Amino acid sequence: MASPNSSVAISITGGRVSLRNSMGGSVPNNTPSPVNRRASSGRYQSASDEEENDDDTNSSLMNYTVHIPPTPDHGPVSGSRSFSMDPDLKLSGKTEQQMVSSTIFTGGFNCVTRGHIMEKTVDQEMGGVCSRGLVCAMEGCDAKVMQNESGEVWVPCDCDFKICRDCYLDVLNSGGQCYGCKEQYKVVEPEDAVLPPMAESMPKRRLSLVRSMKGAVNKSNQVSDFDHTHWLYETKGTYGYGNAVWPKEGYAGEGIEGSMNPPSFSQRTRRPLSRKVSISAGILSPYRLLMLIRLVALCFFLTWRIRHPNHDAMWLWGLSVVCEIWFALSWVLDQLPKLCPVNRMTDLNVLKERFERPSPQNPRGRSDLPGIDVFVSTADPEKEPPLVTANTILSILAADYPVEKLSCYLSDDGGSLLTFEALAEAASFSRIWVPFCRKHSIEPRNPESYFNLKRDFTKNKVKPDFVKERRRVKREYDEFKVRINSLPESIRRRSDAYNAHEEIRSKRAQIELGGDPTEPLKVLKATWMADGTHWPGTWISPDREHSRGDHPGIIQVMLAPPSSEPLMGCSEGENLIDTTDIDIRLPTLVYVSREKRPGYDHNKKAGAMNALVRTSAILSNGPFILNLDCDHYIYNSLALREAMCFMMDRGGDRICYVQFPQRFEGVDPSDRYANHNTVFFDVNMRALDGLQGPMYVGTGCVFRRIALYGFDPPRVKEHGGCWGRKKKLNTKAPKKEDSDASSLNGSGNGDEDIELQLLPRKFGNSVTLSASIPIAEYQGRPLADQQGVKNGRPPGALAIPREPLDAATVAEAINVISCWYEDKTEWGQRVGWIYGSVTEDVVTGYRMHNRGWRSIYCVTKRDAFRGTAPINLTDRLHQVLRWATGSVEIFFSRNNALFASPRMKFLQRISYINVGIYPFTSIFLMVYCFLPALSLFTGQFIVQKLSVAFLVFLLTITLSLCLLALLEIKWSGITLEEWWRNEQFWLIGGTSAHPAAVLQGLLKVIAGIDISFTLTSKSAGEDIDDEFADLYIVKWSYLMIPPITIMMINIIAIGVGVARTIYSEIPQWSKLLGGVFFSFWVLCHLYPFAKGLMGRRGRTPTIVFVWSGLLAIIISLLWVSLTSENGTGGFQFP
Repeated sequence: MASPNSSVAISITGGRVSLRNSMGGSVPNNTPSPVNRRASSGRYQSASDEEENDDDTNSSLMNYTVHIPPTPDHGPVSGSRSFSMDPDLKLSGKTEQQMVSSTIFTGGFNCVTRGHIMEKTVDQEMGGVCSRGLVCAMEGCDAKVMQNESGEVWVPCDCDFKICRDCYLDVLNSGGQCYGCKEQYKVVEPEDAVLPPMAESMPKRRLSLVRSMKGAVNKSNQVSDFDHTHWLYETKGTYGYGNAVWPKEGYAGEGIEGSMNPPSFSQRTRRPLSRKVSISAGILSPYRLLMLIRLVALCFFLTWRIRHPNHDAMWLWGLSVVCEIWFALSWVLDQLPKLCPVNRMTDLNVLKERFERPSPQNPRGRSDLPGIDVFVSTADPEKEPPLVTANTILSILAADYPVEKLSCYLSDDGGSLLTFEALAEAASFSRIWVPFCRKHSIEPRNPESYFNLKRDFTKNKVKPDFVKERRRVKREYDEFKVRINSLPESIRRRSDAYNAHEEIRSKRAQIELGGDPTEPLKVLKATWMADGTHWPGTWISPDREHSRGDHPGIIQVMLAPPSSEPLMGCSEGENLIDTTDIDIRLPTLVYVSREKRPGYDHNKKAGAMNALVRTSAILSNGPFILNLDCDHYIYNSLALREAMCFMMDRGGDRICYVQFPQRFEGVDPSDRYANHNTVFFDVNMRALDGLQGPMYVGTGCVFRRIALYGFDPPRVKEHGGCWGRKKKLNTKAPKKEDSDASSLNGSGNGDEDIELQLLPRKFGNSVTLSASIPIAEYQGRPLADQQGVKNGRPPGALAIPREPLDAATVAEAINVISCWYEDKTEWGQRVGWIYGSVTEDVVTGYRMHNRGWRSIYCVTKRDAFRGTAPINLTDRLHQVLRWATGSVEIFFSRNNALFASPRMKFLQRISYINVGIYPFTSIFLMVYCFLPALSLFTGQFIVQKLSVAFLVFLLTITLSLCLLALLEIKWSGITLEEWWRNEQFWLIGGTSAHPAAVLQGLLKVIAGIDISFTLTSKSAGEDIDDEFADLYIVKWSYLMIPPITIMMINIIAIGVGVARTIYSEIPQWSKLLGGVFFSFWVLCHLYPFAKGLMGRRGRTPTIVFVWSGLLAIIISLLWVSLTSENGTGGFQFP
């Protein structure tokens, strides 16, 4: 046995576990390890069977050393806590899993993987469960025992062996022998037990029916629930008088007289899970016609403008014509992808019946839905408050999706102890919040949003204990918020106390060694965890290996994977709420902080997402991935099921992701800066859904894991052309990615061994990660029993219980988040989130569409997700700057849609081209905004004179644009105010953030100057009582100078133009009218910007007006000077 002060090292090599203490002595352990691993073929292998494999297979395993040091609160590992020192004592799977869930694992480059136990291994999962006496006594079953009509426990045997209904039917089917006394069950009287329906009237017929189905349950001892319709057919029985399904004298189908074959009772399951709803032709046809009319009018107008120059001001005419040609091109690129907008609908009832009802392949009715891994990313707890992140996590844990199929991963890119402890608090509070949401169907399941709802919370609530339990949960949530808010001070005080204690110990040691007491000591200012150990991540006072860019990888399984069977709670004990008949299991929750070291490019958010992809592939390997920002929570608990309706439908295997629209809370009622962005999410994205699919916008997106791995879609040679016609692509030689996809789907002709050897070059040297790829592909397939499904999976394949986590699995996950793992691999190049752009989301979606995948836009009746948006002017401009800079980077990279593959549809290519080009419109937009002022200063206009032809063209173009906007409002559901706000901010962003983005993009391409952006702060304003306090805060930014200058010059120009016309001998009112009209057009668009500069109390920085005023005066004086030198003369006031 190790000494009390020594750590225990568990070396997992091959298939055995060897233990040794820190003193160098080894601990005998000859028992095989219960660790299960995934073989390269995709099967699960027991580690105890590995000795039978050849040496090559064993050599592919990774060797791990997990050090579990003792802590002040908990002694060293003993037989009751983790790996036993007794060689004859095996570690049970449940105990090992609990040990993993209470251990924080750290490791990285050139450092050992360590596991630090945070708390004792206790049976936390059974905390709110009823006593064992009310649970089925069959091994591996947690269902409730049978009850009679009065609700009392009913036991079918005199030995008092308690059993549930499903197990009882299984026993009857296998011979009827009681598992308690080994005696045959006696004849069951129907009035004594609650059995399947119709047993009261035909008990003997029911039992014979069960026996007749024995061969149809796939050689299993389990049967499905009683089938009313089949019973009615076999017995010719009826409900009441007559039968609504078939006649008493037999069933006669169409065309077959007197046929006795029973009708198909699975027609509902054959219905599609989703369907496309086309826009009404009465709206779409005029919309397309108006687009054509406006396009023709633009062509005639530009032709007329080129043929009729203004000889008095050629420079003014030339600038205006160039700008107008670019605007026309930009409009075409934006409008063409809007030709085919569609809407989509889902059927959640069909999804439930198809994947969660008992069947011969799934007798217990376990969920056959695929697993989903949810990624939440955060980087800075100061700008992204932990309370916001905790609420997002709680909404995920309470989502309406099979608990055992849902896993949540939080990526803390800052490695902060504050985020870690906030997540631990959220995991603790979830044991109260999640059952409360399930019991009372709470919406939304974000506690902060739910308790702040300004409506009647008792609406549609029928349970009498709802108000009482809501009051209790609200009190617990208030205490939870106080604990979260006090964490920074608590961590600081704790760290100061421990550091002071360490300093005193060091001083005593110095004195004992005879040192000089006056000599200062250098003691590390560490950040301490609650159990009295150093936090392995970032410290409050940064130090070597403990700073934001220099810390090891950290993984903590906060909530272990749940059991496959429901775990019902009860009203006994000290439970806060009555959880009788409520499943109290919780999804898996994992904290991840990837390793960071100096000298490595960690690739910001994209790198963090790729680290989560690899970690989740090893721990849970859900075939689908949902990524959310820390401030975007699940507003509709059925959102995940909505996505599965598309992924699991016919043809769903070719869908790479399902994108949901972004909806925002906390935006001012007038939406001054178009934060809702409804024109993009409800117009552009719906239109792209009718092509190859919407773009990926960074959050609220459910991915297919295989698509993220860089594989091609199934049936990749079936290419849909521009107008949806399928054809075959004649390829002379398959590309590398083609061979990867074909071998993954099992249709490749190449050698599989060669493909497996190439996987490490693409995905890294993790054998477990490579082995998880075909498993994820198989689990993500639609069911094969649907008509038209190619290469599907059989029903019931995913109803198998999940393997428990073990220390070796978590240690392997530590390996794949190390900073060196991506070296010499294709991560970030062709696999995962793509690197090289600040808008990695658009590039990642583009790469998938370029390989032939298609995406889906899912707009639900109730918003799927909601988040926050920056309502402050400066924050909003910097957000737009980041997006526009990423578009410029895309334009100058190989991700430019001009170089897209033939697999991308033509109109989809146009939309991606527009993404890269739209920031350059700002150059022409700024010039055009100055043209009205220059026209008023000079007394000239962009045309020689205001002719009838010019006015007719202008009127036609303007009216067609307005009519198009009205029709867009009609088929998209947005409002006219939202459309106008979007137009206003288009000009605001085009004259402020977009020109800066073009400049930054050119500097990066030409000079190689990298671009860095700071996170958008999500904290509240200084006025706590005002929800929109941030709206009135004015923060100085250089982005404000151009639009302010444009406003002041146009205002001055209007005054100059009016004065010149009034005091002129020959007033030219037509030119004044044209100049004033366009200047007024510019000022109307900039009105929200000017209103934002005023703030609430006029707190606009003086420097803003000084710079803008100086620029306006200098430009005006320069213009007057130039016109005087050219002899044109100026005007003088009388």
